[in-house]
Amino acid sequence: MGVNEMATNEMDGTAEMPMTDEELPGAVAGEEQAAGTAVATVSRAEFEQVKRERDQVLDRIARLQAEFDNARKREAKERLELRDFAVGQAAEGLLPVLDNFQLAMKANGTPEQFKSGVDLIAKQLDDAVRGLGLIVVPTVGQQFDPRVHEALGKTETLEHPDESVIAEIRRGYKIKDRLLRPALVQVAHNPSQHEA
Repeated sequence: MGVNEMATNEMDGTAEMPMTDEELPGAVAGEEQAAGTAVATVSRAEFEQVKRERDQVLDRIARLQAEFDNARKREAKERLELRDFAVGQAAEGLLPVLDNFQLAMKANGTPEQFKSGVDLIAKQLDDAVRGLGLIVVPTVGQQFDPRVHEALGKTETLEHPDESVIAEIRRGYKIKDRLLRPALVQVAHNPSQHEA
């Protein structure tokens, strides 16, 4: 309502007296205060809602972190159990070999009998190792391959092709396609093939 306007109360038809210049600032301030209280009330309610949502999110994050930690611990425990099981399986296959070595050490026999017994034990050990999935790296007669062979030296020869493996010093092993240990080999150096 303007300062010098007269308003009529629609309910009872009575006229209201216009506000004076002195009354106007108080009325405006009262309206602003009432609006500010409503805004403060809405803001407080929104604040409480946001606070509840934040607490729920923090609680969920804490639960997810706990679940993740538990899953990581469970996976580490399962990995250790699997490793122990695999080691147990491997040891189980090697125990008969150890038993036979102990029997051979106690045996009284000729050197030929002892050698024959050790040969049988070596075959048994070779079978046990193959049972674990180990594959022997092929050497003698093969072309030298630095990915699976380690050259101990070169021997000059005319009998073998150049860069071929002519002797195995130590066996190499792979598991599937992964090299565990390269084969230690002697490699041929054929000068006649270099002259051509």
